[in-house]
Amino acid sequence: MQPRVPLTSLAVGAGCGCKLPAADLIPIVRGLPIAEDPRLLVGPSTADDAAVFKLSDDLALVQTIDFFTPLVDDPYDFGRIAAANALSDVYAMGGTPLLALNIVAFPLAKLGGKVLSEILRGGIDVTVGAGAIVAGGHSIDDSEPKYGLSVTGTVHPERIITNDGGVPGDLLVLTKPLGTGAVVAARKRGAASDSLLARAVGVMTELNAATSRAAIQAGVHAMTDVTGFGLLGHLHNLCRESGVSAEIDAERVPVLNGAENLFETRDGRSGGSARNAAWATQFATFAPHVQAWRRELLCDATTSGGLLAAVPHEAAEQIPGSVIGRLVAGTAGTIHVR
Repeated sequence: MQPRVPLTSLAVGAGCGCKLPAADLIPIVRGLPIAEDPRLLVGPSTADDAAVFKLSDDLALVQTIDFFTPLVDDPYDFGRIAAANALSDVYAMGGTPLLALNIVAFPLAKLGGKVLSEILRGGIDVTVGAGAIVAGGHSIDDSEPKYGLSVTGTVHPERIITNDGGVPGDLLVLTKPLGTGAVVAARKRGAASDSLLARAVGVMTELNAATSRAAIQAGVHAMTDVTGFGLLGHLHNLCRESGVSAEIDAERVPVLNGAENLFETRDGRSGGSARNAAWATQFATFAPHVQAWRRELLCDATTSGGLLAAVPHEAAEQIPGSVIGRLVAGTAGTIHVR
């Protein structure tokens, strides 16, 4: 029998924490040619969650792609997390996922076909559970495993939810707790228990379908999901594109039960989270009383996190989640944490 090699031992990064640094990536993307086509309703210029292409007056495609290195050793859980993470981009745009294609980079000779089968089975189970179909994909041989999905969904052209519609006075609702990135990093160091990892996996495999529908019904103005750039990074993008600033109440930001200690000891800090914290110094300020561990929490490189919705004040309670702050008039993209 082929010995089981821990998946995370083959990965330098973990999950969405292996993203290229936003501070380096954004100028590169902005230097590329912009597609000039009226059918492209949402493109790369606004750093939104997915592209949207108009097919007719009442139908548009939502297209996204997301993949990453292993963040857990269980291959089935790895597949489930990756699928939920990729589907989240469609939900953040107010769309409905329909079709997905696998993206696989895998050392087949080293890990064997059974491990790959379990990864793919996890991805299929979550995608089918979302009402979509997995219809094949593409694979390459790679010494570092990577898995994800390209997802196609649909949305009405007049009902797209983007990250640029926030207005002063909107409340900010976060639908999942933060801290999964810290748990993943700590687990790799042997500093997170089985039970804590299981809670993190539960959060990361939870689909954002229901909360997306609730946000739409609440009249959401702008929305994004929280992943590898951390809460502050994704909120910064929303504020920048909406032309507003934000105020965050640090103590209202939900944290995964058991993860607080990982921030206090820094056992849960990853390279991705450190890069997020460095980037945040360009646009975020903190009140003196905000605890150091909470500052770390806001920069946690999250995988398959919740939705961050900017909604009218009177509608915030309609969305399952925590009201963590509000949008205010001010320098676009800036955030004050109090």
